Amino acid sequence: MGQTCTLPLCRLFHRRTEPDDCPCGAPLQTRRHILQDCPRYEPTRHILRAASAQIDLPTILGTEEGITALAEFIEQSGAFTKTGERGRDEKRVDTPQATAPPPDDEDGADSDDSEVGEVEHSDDEDER
Repeated sequence: MGQTCTLPLCRLFHRRTEPDDCPCGAPLQTRRHILQDCPRYEPTRHILRAASAQIDLPTILGTEEGITALAEFIEQSGAFTKTGERGRDEKRVDTPQATAPPPDDEDGADSDDSEVGEVEHSDDEDER
């Protein structure tokens, strides 16, 4: 069975190399602090308020609309990421778009009126 580790429990059992305090000066960087209070994330908090005006954690974490808003908030704000950097678009690596292969002109395929996969047969084959 899987286990979850809340911040106070993690501090008891695991040695952490990252500090528990928030860069904004708050002593603990908790889910509630990041989602509701931290001034670092105020510019993108409107995304969460669209799902819950008061940023009610059970609504944000327990409804489809809230989870969708949370995912967008995390992507746009960089919250809950190790680096705290905003949006993946800033570091997106452009990949070439898949293109269809060029038509095969070798066999005079352009002049063939038969459907793809259609097999021609003679009347002699029907008698077998």
